[in-house]
Amino acid sequence: MAGTRTSDVMDAIQNRIASRALSPGERLPSIRSFAVTMGVSPSTITDAYDRLVAEGVIRSRPGSGFFVSGNTAPLKLTEIAPQLDQAIDPFWVSRQSLDASPAMLKPGCGWLPSDWMPNTALRKAIRSLARAEDAVLTEYGSTRGAYNLRRLLFQQFAGEGLDVDLDQILLTSSGTQAIDLICRFLLRPGDVVLLDDPCYFNFQALLRAHEVQVIGVPYTPAGPDMVRFVDALKEHKPRLYITNTAIHNPTGASLSPQIAHQVLKAAAAHDLVIVEDDTFAGFEPEPSPRLAVLDGLDRVIRISSFSKTLSASTRCGYIAARPDWVEALIDLQLATNFGGPSPLTVELLYSVLSSGSYRKHRETLHRRLSRVMQDATAQLSHLGIQPWLTPRGGFYLWCTLPDLVDSADVARAALKRNMVLAPGNVFSPSQSMSQYMRFNVSQMIEPEVYEVLADVMESVRRHSDARSDI
Repeated sequence: MAGTRTSDVMDAIQNRIASRALSPGERLPSIRSFAVTMGVSPSTITDAYDRLVAEGVIRSRPGSGFFVSGNTAPLKLTEIAPQLDQAIDPFWVSRQSLDASPAMLKPGCGWLPSDWMPNTALRKAIRSLARAEDAVLTEYGSTRGAYNLRRLLFQQFAGEGLDVDLDQILLTSSGTQAIDLICRFLLRPGDVVLLDDPCYFNFQALLRAHEVQVIGVPYTPAGPDMVRFVDALKEHKPRLYITNTAIHNPTGASLSPQIAHQVLKAAAAHDLVIVEDDTFAGFEPEPSPRLAVLDGLDRVIRISSFSKTLSASTRCGYIAARPDWVEALIDLQLATNFGGPSPLTVELLYSVLSSGSYRKHRETLHRRLSRVMQDATAQLSHLGIQPWLTPRGGFYLWCTLPDLVDSADVARAALKRNMVLAPGNVFSPSQSMSQYMRFNVSQMIEPEVYEVLADVMESVRRHSDARSDI
């Protein structure tokens, strides 16, 4: 609505209230007189007043007019300030990235820039929803989720060699909800869960909420360190292992065939269930080994979503698992969410995913990310920041900082300069990654990113040297 005549009228009223030109309980100008003042039609004033009533800013008295509400909240929200006093923990990147103002630089966030997404296709799909059946616009989703999107996933799985029945696919409200449902189903407080070290920070945050014990296993460019993996199975007897196998977050690594087979062999020997998060698979130029495909969904559960390649605003995820597990997960989703994702969301996603434009969008992303990955690697190298490996695809670079610079200190200093970074220890169950940083290369197009990074690293280095001299 920004920039419309209605929003201009709303802004004018809000400014008058904020400046005390209009006080609580005071009557607003009549619709007709204010239309003359603002140079707009009476219908525009009516629309603005109705919206402000809906927001609780003003109230209507039939026959008397509109009045400023007695307890008005601040209407002009200030820019969200950096939360410098918050701990650098698994919630750090989420808090700073999601609450960042539009003007902030975000090389630490976990998504692509808005103008990289298939916005034309999304808008076309939104327009087509206006002609959808009434049930799509008003009713709850079915227990498994819409048939058409599940059928599309079924065909995708068949192309990978993953033989599943259509009823083994359950749509969820997001990828995060998919993991949460699995944790509710399989875990009890005090259980042990294996995570890669480093791993996606929200795995840790979610498991903390389930009150389980997390054990980290060092991750290598080919997958988990198998000696440490097997040792952890023997010592801790974990119930679950959660991992990314394709374009691992945060390292960008991909699982090798040898490690994949060893992981499955060890899991079978120790009765371990594996959750394979496939969220970044769409960024691979060629598919790497998948545990779900090799295992046939016996003890591996596949989860994923469409937020990274399509839209984080229209959230939807899925679970592919054994039939009996899916039935139990359906009941859990009914208990916690009363059905699957919104039919509106599902129809929107299906419209885009089933069109030829989505394939072209992904191909464009691959080419564009390849270019910016090379550019970011070169520019970071000039600052003494080196990648742990060169990923096959995706938009993450897992890097080491020079001279034992602590990435948490760099992240705090960068936040003061309106830049969000992702320091290594937010990804590390063992808190052993203080010299690492995850960079999102798609968010590093602006030269200012490197200027700020150079400045804050130098500042942190000087401060560290000064402390060592005391």
